[in-house]
Amino acid sequence: LAKVSGRFTKFEGTIQVDTADISKSSVAVTIDAASLTTDNEARDKHLKSPDFFDVAKYPTITFKSTSVKEVAKGKLEITGDFTLHGVTKRITFPITNAGTQPGMAPGSVVAGFIDGALSLNRNEYGIKTFPGVIGETVAVSLNAEAGKVAQIAQK
Repeated sequence: LAKVSGRFTKFEGTIQVDTADISKSSVAVTIDAASLTTDNEARDKHLKSPDFFDVAKYPTITFKSTSVKEVAKGKLEITGDFTLHGVTKRITFPITNAGTQPGMAPGSVVAGFIDGALSLNRNEYGIKTFPGVIGETVAVSLNAEAGKVAQIAQK
């Protein structure tokens, strides 16, 4: 009857951005499934149980891009292999490229990606607990900022 928001607090990844040819860019992310929080301890414990994420059996959620393309000015579609609950499916994630700019540290570069959103059907990933009682569709949103110290070639 109501939406429940949650987030993962532990994750790592690599975003490689080729500003000259965005199609040469890539994304790889690993999420610690046990880091899920909805700010409700009892609900979080249940979501981590075998009824849902089964974090003891499936400790990570992963995404590895297979292609990145710009479909309109600043609008990207990142396609790749997404693994949740032991099931891997090819998905396409639309997101806005907010661009790159110098970071706060000397020689650093920061890239931003905002307003990423898609819907997943939890049943397709083997999470089928309480059919008809809770929704099958899970809305996923993403905003990311990645930074790196620039490699300066001396010639």
